[in-house]
Amino acid sequence: MRFLLTAALALALSAPVLAAPPVKPARLGLCAACHGEDGMARIPGAPNLAGQKLDYLREALRQYRDGRRDIPVMRAATGPLTEAEVDQLAQWFAAQTPTRAAP
Repeated sequence: MRFLLTAALALALSAPVLAAPPVKPARLGLCAACHGEDGMARIPGAPNLAGQKLDYLREALRQYRDGRRDIPVMRAATGPLTEAEVDQLAQWFAAQTPTRAAP
């Protein structure tokens, strides 16, 4: 009995925790104009952000904000973002599911 209890406890602790989906960021509007609220680009040349890796998105947003990636429109969009807002946006887009464009 002790073995079964230990095994059940170990299994429960090793199972992935189901996290709630991220809350829609307050600053999503400006991003959504080009990248779509769901992370699927709305204009030619804008990359899809849905499902990108969280760490990549965070770092890319920081680089645009800090000027290490010199794209004027992105610099303007990310310049006023706080670190918390960068994190919220990265979490939002990383959690979105990429979809295929309609034929």
